[in-house]
Amino acid sequence: MTVFFVTGGAGFIGSNFAHRLIDESHSVINLDVLNYAGNLKNIDDLSRFEQHTFVHGSINDRAFVTSLLSEHRPSVIVNFAAETHVDRSIDNPSVFVRTNVVGTHELLLATLVYWQALSAQDRAKFRFLQVSTDEVYGPVAVGRCTELSRYAPSSPYAASKAAAEHLVQAYYNTYGLPALVTNCSNNYGPRQLPEKLIPKMISCALSGRTMGIYGDGLHRRDWLYVNDHCNALMRIIDGGRPGECYNVGGHGEQSNIEVVQAVCDYLDRVRPAKESYRKLIRFVADRPGHDRRYSIDPAKLERELGWLPKVTFEAGLSQTVDWYLENREWCERARSDVDRDADIGSGMRFGETEK
Repeated sequence: MTVFFVTGGAGFIGSNFAHRLIDESHSVINLDVLNYAGNLKNIDDLSRFEQHTFVHGSINDRAFVTSLLSEHRPSVIVNFAAETHVDRSIDNPSVFVRTNVVGTHELLLATLVYWQALSAQDRAKFRFLQVSTDEVYGPVAVGRCTELSRYAPSSPYAASKAAAEHLVQAYYNTYGLPALVTNCSNNYGPRQLPEKLIPKMISCALSGRTMGIYGDGLHRRDWLYVNDHCNALMRIIDGGRPGECYNVGGHGEQSNIEVVQAVCDYLDRVRPAKESYRKLIRFVADRPGHDRRYSIDPAKLERELGWLPKVTFEAGLSQTVDWYLENREWCERARSDVDRDADIGSGMRFGETEK
């Protein structure tokens, strides 16, 4: 049994990862600040497991994090804690710098002191994993980005994640902290907030509201089912080389309009209405700095660690829609929380496509 210290573990990807760890009988110290994106309902079912400990707190509180590390003695730290919504970052970039850059640095400072005090054997086994995004590479007109591609972030969100990565790499290069970085493409699946594209469109369709799509709907993203992402993270923790970055992609590139139409078509089959849900689709004014296409090459991860995504976009989408249909109360409560917190402008009402 390995002790994992997971930050942001009540959010979308973090909670799915925590479930994966508990399923494999690991011990999880789950730290989350519980802002609008952190939802205790995501991990309610883990409270019955002795090996899962939830702690309410922030990575910006270095003294508190230091005390938790000293008390629980983790062998792995996985940092999911981040502000992730591009529209929010455009209206309030300071919050993103505070959490994604300063928060990551406070976590690194606490981690370094903890790691340096470990025995030589425990230091050798320790890993710090920074979970990041393909958006640090910026828009990609043709081809796919590799881990050697230059960074060209377009939004304050992407810039803050790039800055956090540079700090992590600096702590490896300067102090030898055994850290790794992952850059993932667009995740989707259960427990994702309905400010993101797929759950937002499901929610709109089921309530008969407009399914708004930015611009012409031809912006393209690679879609990665969240469980495949969690599998990749475990593979990287177990076999990845400290100091390295690994791209995690789903081989599921789709345009936004294709994604929304696929949601409509699946709902037409399993929850038919009087008219096709496609009738609710509308194109709305594009948002500032909306990158046309992201695309990453996960060949390094596949070649070095033997990871491949197992879930096709079609299969993952059907599983995702089914989960939201079965958890309507969770969805409505989450949507209410998002709407109450959404005071940054009308753009986000139409569904963000990012992680």
